[in-house]
Amino acid sequence: MALHTWLIYLVAAIGLSLTPGPNSLLVLTHGALYGPRKTLATILGGSAGFVLLIALSMAGIGALLKTSGQALTLLKWIGGAYLVWLGLQLWRSPALVLRPAGLQPAQPASALARQGFLAAVSNPKALLFYGAFLPQFIDPARALWPQFLVMAGTFAVIEILVEGALATLAARVRPWLERTGQRFNRSCGILFALMGVALPMSH
Repeated sequence: MALHTWLIYLVAAIGLSLTPGPNSLLVLTHGALYGPRKTLATILGGSAGFVLLIALSMAGIGALLKTSGQALTLLKWIGGAYLVWLGLQLWRSPALVLRPAGLQPAQPASALARQGFLAAVSNPKALLFYGAFLPQFIDPARALWPQFLVMAGTFAVIEILVEGALATLAARVRPWLERTGQRFNRSCGILFALMGVALPMSH
């Protein structure tokens, strides 16, 4: 992956990690209930789930590229339209509602990791999203799986750092999200829509 493409991907992945979703909600809840150290298991489980979804998306993209040289261009435009649609859905979504904070006896780390993993892989929209998001950054002239390693590794590190910060700040972030969450959702929705319009035309 070229450096400039990776830098654009890095910015987009950070924006994606900051948007609210099932894993963010789970990490915030676990951070409030069990504290940030115990919630690390939830975060690692979720990151493993995301890497699996990225791998499945890349496998599907690779199979499609073998059948048609124009498939990647088509995927980029379809993916861009899907990102715009997701942005509109996020604009209309209500604010997150979290359970009250308060430390409780933690579940075993394996149980927290399993919850994080299942929250990532049980959302069918996530697989569709990666199928729309990843083609924007693929260079068909380069080998596909080294690009997968770069994309998946970058996203996993960003996800761990962002969700680690969420878990650490859970008690403080929760009231803010409940107070300003809809405005935050709309800001993220605009980000998705802009990515959906700009990325297919940037290559």
